[in-house]
Amino acid sequence: MSNDSLNKEIEAALDGVDLQAFGRSPEEDSGSGKEGRSGRGSDDLMPGTVSGVSGDDVIVDLGPRMQGVCALAEFDEAPAVGDTHRFLLRGREEDLWLLSMRGAKELEAWAQLEVGSHTKARVAGQNQGGLTLKIGTHEAFMPMSQISVDRDVDASTLLGQTLVCEVMEIDRSRNRVVLSRRRIEERDRLEAIAETVGGLQPGAKVKGKVKRIEAFGAFVDIGGVEGLVHVSQISRQRIEKVDEVLKVGQDVDVMILELKEGGKKISLGMKQLEPDPWDEVPHRLSIDSQITGKVTRLMDFGAFVEVIPGIEGLLHISQISTERVVNLQRVLTVGEELTVRVTAIDPSAQRISLSRLDARGAVIGSEDSVESSTIKDALEKSTGSIGTNLGDLFKKALGDK
Repeated sequence: MSNDSLNKEIEAALDGVDLQAFGRSPEEDSGSGKEGRSGRGSDDLMPGTVSGVSGDDVIVDLGPRMQGVCALAEFDEAPAVGDTHRFLLRGREEDLWLLSMRGAKELEAWAQLEVGSHTKARVAGQNQGGLTLKIGTHEAFMPMSQISVDRDVDASTLLGQTLVCEVMEIDRSRNRVVLSRRRIEERDRLEAIAETVGGLQPGAKVKGKVKRIEAFGAFVDIGGVEGLVHVSQISRQRIEKVDEVLKVGQDVDVMILELKEGGKKISLGMKQLEPDPWDEVPHRLSIDSQITGKVTRLMDFGAFVEVIPGIEGLLHISQISTERVVNLQRVLTVGEELTVRVTAIDPSAQRISLSRLDARGAVIGSEDSVESSTIKDALEKSTGSIGTNLGDLFKKALGDK
């Protein structure tokens, strides 16, 4: 968000909101009683030395013939005689100054605030423009866009919580402080990314959770950072729709494939963790073997046929029919099952060539193919002279009348 846009958002959100009045007591609003804390300055701070403890009170020497009292509960630990601290002067009762050490710390913290510094603030309220917060006794505001990097966060769930925020704007004359929790989260996320990415190496196996699904793949959280599993890297089998295989929130195992731009872009794979179907090829396929497969893709030059789950072979257009095929879509359809013959296997290149024609050039399953196989069987079973019996065999095979 640009500074101009942010300033407009802040002005719109603060329209009608009196931060100086926010959180003040009725007595402070009416001007009666002691001065409101928001008007306190560094002149109200006084160094003092602990001279003793009486019940729940700590007696403090502020100077010659000048003493004050501070509640023991305001000390993080029981003070020792001689300890020196700075106190906020809150008024007098008889001859004793009423002191506050917490108030002094809050005032010092307020004085040290500057743009870019971090501070703790308690969420005190919510309005249409964002959240109202308190830094000690001082009021602050957080625009809706600066609440979280998570756009779906329910701001009401933060009421009463103490948040670590970054100061975006401060105007002490108007008692105006604008805070951002989003910037803290962004820095934390960058640190988490740097830490996570620093321990990643290509080839490493990690666990992740699916965060988003797109047509081109799935984004997976692998520990504070997201990587992309492209649709081609999900499975060794061809995937048409990612959401048919993966669901948001699903736990998955992935492999780091590539780290780019210092980890800003991470490529992941899932199919690399599956058994390699090519290991099955020598056991299930051989040259001239016939197998039934499913057409997965049609190209101008031929069709790809899945012959083993995850393994496709190419059925060239010239090997589809004994007649010349011009329009492949008129002959085959995606999803169609057909019997093909393996003509070549190249494991190194992971390529398989297929044909719809038998060894004698007839379309597998056609009448011509059946007759050719009959002739082949007859020739193989013949024990007589091929010269004297070949004519009879052909007549028998072809059904010559």
